[in-house]
Amino acid sequence: RRKLRSDVAAAFPTLSTEQLAELIPNKEELNVIKIYSHKGEAITVYMNHRNPILFEVEKVLYPTVYTLWVYPDLLPAFATWPPVLQKLAGGADLMLPGVVVPSSGLPRVQRGTLCAVTLLGNRAPVAVGVATMSTEEMLAAGMKGKGFAVLHTHLDHLWEYGDKSSPPTLAPLVTDSAAKESAGDEEEEGQEPASSCSPEPEQCLDIRDLSLKDTDTCAELLGQEELHENRAAEPAEDASTEDQQEAEDSRTPQEQMDALFNQCFFHALKCKVKKSDLPLLTSTFLGSHMFSCCPAGKQLDIKKSSYKKFSKFLQCMQHQKILQVKELNKGVESIVEVDWKHPDIKAFVVPEGFSSASAGQDSKSEDREQVYHAPEIIPLYGVSTKMIPLFQESGHRKGSILSSSEVRNIIINYVKNNELVDETNKNFVKVNAILCDCLLDKSEQDEISYLKWDELVSRCLGRLQPLHQVTFFGQEPVVRKGNIEPIDISIAQRSSNKKVTIVKNLELYGLDPQCVANTLQQKVQASATITPAPGAKDRVQVQIQGNQIHHLAKMLLEEYQLPRKYIQGLEKAPKLGRKK
Repeated sequence: RRKLRSDVAAAFPTLSTEQLAELIPNKEELNVIKIYSHKGEAITVYMNHRNPILFEVEKVLYPTVYTLWVYPDLLPAFATWPPVLQKLAGGADLMLPGVVVPSSGLPRVQRGTLCAVTLLGNRAPVAVGVATMSTEEMLAAGMKGKGFAVLHTHLDHLWEYGDKSSPPTLAPLVTDSAAKESAGDEEEEGQEPASSCSPEPEQCLDIRDLSLKDTDTCAELLGQEELHENRAAEPAEDASTEDQQEAEDSRTPQEQMDALFNQCFFHALKCKVKKSDLPLLTSTFLGSHMFSCCPAGKQLDIKKSSYKKFSKFLQCMQHQKILQVKELNKGVESIVEVDWKHPDIKAFVVPEGFSSASAGQDSKSEDREQVYHAPEIIPLYGVSTKMIPLFQESGHRKGSILSSSEVRNIIINYVKNNELVDETNKNFVKVNAILCDCLLDKSEQDEISYLKWDELVSRCLGRLQPLHQVTFFGQEPVVRKGNIEPIDISIAQRSSNKKVTIVKNLELYGLDPQCVANTLQQKVQASATITPAPGAKDRVQVQIQGNQIHHLAKMLLEEYQLPRKYIQGLEKAPKLGRKK
């Protein structure tokens, strides 16, 4: 018992002495049983007060959900949607699309860190798993792929070996009203799981299919399971909900994606698009309007639907006479007409998870003007293969994502720890073997033995992989590779010596090219058109008659509040002549 207490203290250093004594008491009965997983792996389970409190696999201790309900902050916690729990209890791992990213950001963990999984709106953990990647790697992957190898969950066989109690309701430490609102709609018991996950045998010990060594105990357990199922089946009021869930579960993933596209399509037409927005680019309708109507925790993916292409989906809606799509410019389709009196649009009910203000936009859409908020853009840097020797001392590996200030601090600490500051002139740094390999070209290695601090940091930043993080108003940050392309403004010569102004890359900054073209056309009283951007797939450019860079500069810098460094070509504005 004393050894177990010391092992628990070493595994979970955040537990105080009093909490350790409470978890593993001196005088109360503590039972140890050995069970086997479906793969035949031996697992040691420690029981206290008839509940399993810890389990040990290959000399590694893990807490059960019963323990985590008493000490909810024992492990770093990641939240998911309530419907996902059924999938986890059924043997699936937790995929990153099912992880809710709070406004305060995700907990900082490394690959292999033991983590807890909670449900949105409740801090009580419902699963225990191991992170398959670090937080930085999760964000760099765009929150896609497998995030956690799940070992044990609420509702699995190990949980059933205890008193089968339900998780307590623990209020979140940080209250997010929007998250709460969404959570209120999701937290009905037993809704359809929204996560599709695949277990990985090497990392996930499937404790949910445990078989007990003792046959008598196993018979007792099965009896308790039947009794529990009979009790759970008693409430009649849940019957209709369960029938509805079974109907939803019977749908294929493709049918579910088709239904999601239909829901977002009608939601966008009813609440987001107004008559004055037409003609509206189909790409803008999908990216700016339909995506914003997608329920939290779900993602629109046309390739997973039966349509495969968004143009085919719109053709289907056009056959139903809901809208009309035309190719106003070569290769660019736009929605030119919408029948807002169509029975399907009138009958559509906005989901409860969205605010009433969103639902009320149908009647107020003519008066509402969308306010543009410039995105927050932060340059980031990824550790490349060549730079690993310089960064591994600070605990970073290939692919680690860092800000410029973090890179600067790492360089400063490396120089100080290795005593590389020049004793005679502290503005210079000695170039050792690692700095030489990482920062100097082959032709420089025999010539340069000292670098100035600023040159040292700038060389380091220049050899790291460029990344950038974009945060649009009301959305989660997105990390993308490379440097963000600036809004490119250029002047082209057309026939009869006429000039046109061409604007590219507006979409990267959340600007609707069609709206920009309409606004410019009204301001300068010149025709503006939308054409496909050459060499850029799924992007368009705005083309307006004459040299309109003065008007563009005023609109982008003053009205849209975009930083000048993200706009290229302002110097091509026509010079204003003196008035005579």
